[in-house]
Amino acid sequence: MKMPRGGARFVIGFLALPVILYVVFVIAPYLQAFYLAFTDWRGVSASPKFSGFDNFTKLLGDPTFWTAVGHHVVLLLVLPLATLAIALFFAFLLNMGSGTKGVRGSKFYQAVFFFPQVLAVAVIGVLFQAVYRPDQGGVLNGLLDLVGIEPIGWLTKPSLALWSLIAVLVWQAVGFYVVLFAAGMANIPREVIEAAEIDGCGRARMFFQITLPLLWDTVQVAWVYLGIAAFDGFALVATLSVDRGGPDQSTTVLPLEIWRTAFTFSKFGYASAMGVALFVLSLTFAVLTLRVTRRERIEF
Repeated sequence: MKMPRGGARFVIGFLALPVILYVVFVIAPYLQAFYLAFTDWRGVSASPKFSGFDNFTKLLGDPTFWTAVGHHVVLLLVLPLATLAIALFFAFLLNMGSGTKGVRGSKFYQAVFFFPQVLAVAVIGVLFQAVYRPDQGGVLNGLLDLVGIEPIGWLTKPSLALWSLIAVLVWQAVGFYVVLFAAGMANIPREVIEAAEIDGCGRARMFFQITLPLLWDTVQVAWVYLGIAAFDGFALVATLSVDRGGPDQSTTVLPLEIWRTAFTFSKFGYASAMGVALFVLSLTFAVLTLRVTRRERIEF
């Protein structure tokens, strides 16, 4: 279609400022981080010394880096699976739990589920410090004490600390995806649902053969978002874990190690190399997920 006279100038003028801002505040910092990853810059010198691939070679032999990567692998497997399973279950109950009209008060329940999303991470950290307190004063240990079970160090026991943090991440994320999936399910034509019910389709069959295939694009995007979130976790680990990433590095993640390496040890070049590795891991995950989960789109 031919653009109207003067249309190109209007489009260029309209897009110029956003593109310039994006280049200055997004692309340029990325390029600067890539450049610093090949230097030994410590945050003081005006002209960083080029060190080639030294930072990346050192990274391959750094046990802290691999410990953090291992935690991201666990997060990558557990966080999307647990969050999507719980969110799909609740969204299906709210939309289809009582026939095609959903349960009464489903909007109210969605607002309740969404509430953790509006809380600041610092507030969530303080909240769950009270929940996970290692003595009888904690919410969980207080309940266990009522049935005669000794207090558990949810955040102080290395084998439990990471799982305790993952539970908080899932708790915080579920509400958003309940609302997202509920909105997607509400757009499925009622005729399709009613036809399936007339054919004797039960709730489980309805979910796996009707709802989930029609909701697949939304689930795919949610999976990518949660996967990228699994490569973060900085704020919650910094506010809730023992000694920021402890005990004994059992909860550390790459963003926290980047921050510690840069602003505690002043090794900005090495921290940038970690950042580049994190960028490559995140990008690889997103591309692989979109490729593996790609299916033929169902129009309705």
